[in-house]
Amino acid sequence: MAKDQTPNAAILVIGDEILSGRTRDSNLHFLAGELTRHGIPVAEARIVADDHDRIVAAVRELAARHTHVFTSGGIGPTHDDITADAVADAFGRRIDVRADARALLEAHYATRGTELNAARLRMARIPDGATLIDNPVSAAPGFTLENVHVMAGVPEVFQAMVAALLPGLRGGAPVLSQTLTLLRGEGDIAAPLSELVRDFPELSIGSYPQFRNGAFQVSIVVRGTEGARIDAAMTRLAARFAEDIA
Repeated sequence: MAKDQTPNAAILVIGDEILSGRTRDSNLHFLAGELTRHGIPVAEARIVADDHDRIVAAVRELAARHTHVFTSGGIGPTHDDITADAVADAFGRRIDVRADARALLEAHYATRGTELNAARLRMARIPDGATLIDNPVSAAPGFTLENVHVMAGVPEVFQAMVAALLPGLRGGAPVLSQTLTLLRGEGDIAAPLSELVRDFPELSIGSYPQFRNGAFQVSIVVRGTEGARIDAAMTRLAARFAEDIA
């Protein structure tokens, strides 16, 4: 990546339980916020089933299009935890139990008087050439292979891995945002909002309608990396709709 190129990211959430509705995903929401604050905007997010070929295809496509790919889920000790194998296959790498990952698990389970059985040892299988991502919660590491960062699906573990990983990634300027809520429908503000988009092309301007207390209203969210330009856009909005601000 060139020095002046803003990094971006894709998030790949893996798991049948997410797609079936049995489990509500929180990792995507958490990571998107952390990446935004770190200056790595999220350009794309996907959810795929616990299917080897689908994971391989998604990893290859996303890794080719984005600076970073972050995965969540599928690196535990059970038969349906297939993410590590799929990521290894996506890059044509061999995968096996690695000594440093095994040592982490041995130390963790020894302090708890728990056996490091064959199932738990699966979590020490790391693709060749990968670097480990620290897991201070339950020891089983994630890993980074090329530009893909593979992390656990359990939210507490995922968040700890993100905290360990992000400081080592170069980010761009943090994305700032301001919000103005108007007591109008989107149809009433579409024309002046289009003018604002034209005059502030470097900003991301979104409108998000709501229906509250029997009436429509809309929140205008202005995002960008230059605080002064965001202030200028919000000032124009506030002046144009002074009588309609919620």
